[in-house]
This record gives sequence, C-alpha cells and structure tokens, in this order.
Amino acid sequence: MIRFEENFSLIKYNTFGIEAHSRYFFEFTESEDLRIFIQNNETLREENQLILGGGSNYLFTSDFKGIIFHPNIPGIRVLDETATHIWIEAGAGEEWDQFIEYCVNKGYGGVENLSLIPGKIGATPVQNIGAYGIEASQVIDTVYGIDLTNGERVSLSASDCHFGYRDSIFKHDLKGKIIVTSVVFKLSRFPEFKLGYGAVKAEVERLGEVSLRNIRTAVINIRHAKLPDPKELGSAGSFFMNPVVDTEIAERLKSNHPNMPSYQTGEGKTKLAAGWLIEQCGWKGFRDGDTGVHKDQSLVLVNYGKASGMEIYNLSEKIKVSVYEKFGIELNREVIVI
Repeated sequence: MIRFEENFSLIKYNTFGIEAHSRYFFEFTESEDLRIFIQNNETLREENQLILGGGSNYLFTSDFKGIIFHPNIPGIRVLDETATHIWIEAGAGEEWDQFIEYCVNKGYGGVENLSLIPGKIGATPVQNIGAYGIEASQVIDTVYGIDLTNGERVSLSASDCHFGYRDSIFKHDLKGKIIVTSVVFKLSRFPEFKLGYGAVKAEVERLGEVSLRNIRTAVINIRHAKLPDPKELGSAGSFFMNPVVDTEIAERLKSNHPNMPSYQTGEGKTKLAAGWLIEQCGWKGFRDGDTGVHKDQSLVLVNYGKASGMEIYNLSEKIKVSVYEKFGIELNREVIVI
C-alpha cells in the first residue's frame, strides 16, 4: 500500500500533538514501493526530505517545506536460530513495544529492559534507544534500508552503524540519505538479566522471581509511574540527553552537591542525570499556558493542549540556560527539532 498526499497534516504523526503540515507525504508498506517511487520521481528527490516513523522524537516548530517519507512496513519473522541465539527481522513500521512483547512471549531475551519506549522499529538504530542499562546496539545485528539518492537497497552491520550514546551513523554521514526498512536483532535463548538499576531490581523483587516477563512488567510499572502517556498528554519522552562529562568535572560538582546522581561510564567519563539537574533549577511541574515540564519527571516537556512547537522549543532553551548557569553543564536535546 502507498499513499502520496500534499499539504498533509502531521498532528497525528508526532507525539507532542503539534499541528504542522508537510508539503508532501509519502507512506509505504513495502520497500519495493519506496525504491520505485524514488527512481521514478527525480524532481521530488531534490526536495527537503524527512523520515518520520511514529514521531515520538520530533518537535515541529513550523510546517515542513519538503517531502516526508513514512515507512510503515509490517512483519516479524525468524531468520535463523541456534541452540543459544535467534535472529529476528522486524519491519520498520512495527511498534517497538509490541515487538518486545512478542520477544518476551517467546522467551527471547535482550530487549525487555527497553519496554514501553514509544516509537517504531525503524527509529531504533537511528536513535540507538536505551534505558535501564541496555542499548539497542547491543542486540542489533543488521540494518536494511533504501538509499534515497538512487533507490538502491543497502545493508549495514552493527559495526557499520557507528553506534554511540543515543547516536548512530544515521545522524551523521547517512543523515537523510538512508531510510531504514527493517532491522535484524540477535536475541538470546538464555538471557543474562540486567538489574543494575535499583528501581528495576526492587520492582522485580516485589513481583516475584527474576524473569523476562517480570522485568518487562517492572519497567512498564516504573515508566507508567514516571512518564505521561503521549496518547493522553503530548510529549516526546525524555527531551534532553543525560550529559556525559569528564569524571573530574563530575567529582567537582559532587563535592558541592553530594546528592547528585552520577554513573561512571569508563575511560574517565561520568554520566549525570539531566532530570536531576533540571529539577534543581526549579523546573519540575512548571507550566506556562499549555506548555510545561511534567510534574513527576523533569526530563519530560509536555503539551497540555494547544501549545505550539516554538513555545515548547523556547521553554527548552530557558531550561538549558538555567542548567548551564547553575552547574556549568550544557544540555543537549534528545528530541529532534524541525
């Protein structure tokens, strides 16, 4: 199935619920449809281009004067398996959390800590999504896509993707050049449970035995308690990335703020909690009109109804300035501003 429309409303295609329009919008459910479209529409290839899945990591501050590609490719299938591992390919249009539910039901481990993160499979390698001690890069085997310049099929191994903290080659050298059509995950039949985060461990213990199901349930319970449902309150989850700084800087800050959370990442670097930094600046629960900071999680900026993308962006700028003035730490947005 394909759909091509002009002056297309994006309000249902971004979890902030921002009203914006795209000059052109092309949705497809087969990679071959995209390949043919690109090869037969050279003029449109010259337009500004944006790849949009579930829209859970975008903030539109204006209309998009170009063409948006919306990969809605379904399907989950087993490619290969051994006594210890299994390789599963999922289409870019599959919901990420539904894929995790499938894996947990089958007893395949490796993604359970990433439960309830909104978005589609196609965004997984782009963002290198992560939570509670796990990153998608740890289970991604191969990424398949289409080259937007010529319509040719491409494949990238995990090492080709140059994964980093919330980062990948798709944000740099291949930004806007490749549309992810499917991702192959290598999962374990005998998973090593990751309970390094105290909240997860405590919730699992409350639920009973350590299992894939209880870890998934624990993560879902924690996220429900801390984060708003974007279907009920417009948001994009964590708006800012946790800053990673030299350990010397972290120790100096900790001497002045003994309660400051920090996590050593190795190689002389320490990760700080952006939410804590923002909360110390007094932003938690802040509201101005329909724009605000969530009452339970300072990392989450919200749209209470009719906020514009620019209003939310301006609030994020004020938060960045206040954190820098108080701590000397530069916050970077996880959300992509359009």
